[in-house]
Amino acid sequence: MAQDEVVTLNTTREGVAVVTLNRPDVHNAFNPEVIERLSDIFETLRVADGVRVVLLEGNGKSFSAGADLAWMRAAAEYDKDTNAAEANALGQMLNSIYTLPKPTIAVVHGPALAGGMGLVSVCDIAIAAKSAFFALTEVRIGLTPATISPYVIEAIGPRNARRYFLTGERFSADEAFRMGLVHGVFEDRNALAEAAERLVDDFFQTAPGAVDVTKKLVRDVSFAEIDKKLIQMTADLIASQRQTDEGREGTTAFLEKRKPWWQE
Repeated sequence: MAQDEVVTLNTTREGVAVVTLNRPDVHNAFNPEVIERLSDIFETLRVADGVRVVLLEGNGKSFSAGADLAWMRAAAEYDKDTNAAEANALGQMLNSIYTLPKPTIAVVHGPALAGGMGLVSVCDIAIAAKSAFFALTEVRIGLTPATISPYVIEAIGPRNARRYFLTGERFSADEAFRMGLVHGVFEDRNALAEAAERLVDDFFQTAPGAVDVTKKLVRDVSFAEIDKKLIQMTADLIASQRQTDEGREGTTAFLEKRKPWWQE
């Protein structure tokens, strides 16, 4: 791992990209450099041929402790326009992960606080070690979790958000699982890594184009009224998908009792 990079990208394993927050001395806290680097990496991955799945993890003891203290001190002296620009950069970075056309897995081995919890929420799947814990601490320092709120509320629901946004209290990996923030809790880092590998293997069974379309489908259908417009949209989508190369290949492979090309 390059020690001088605040976020690293490893694509040496075929089909798998590993994005690692790499500021262990400050618990992988955000600053403008981290945000810019994450944005650049995920825009690169958006068009990267051959990448089937992306893992997001942290180096050191923590997943991410949220905003860097030095950055927060500096931001307190910024004017409104500068603060707005930096908040917008954070918002765009989070959305670039959320809308990535490839599946993303947050591998949370340690604390994920404030903005770090936002990173967990924008990933398609999150798994955690039992020792991990979470908190939305913004109100305890007079701020609000505004930029991450759409993703966190989608992950844990409005009722849970009311409690944890307003109290800033810590909660365990088991509680995160109960709320739906993480999809599994594992005894230690070894078990966590093994779980991540099983998920990677699962994604190698899926058609990349269909994954992209299905990720967008979830965003479009979630909480939408089931009316004639939605019924027509979803009918048009499956009809269209049947006519794609993947749709034809998958159906033919199933009937011929062989593996489609993306499983070979």
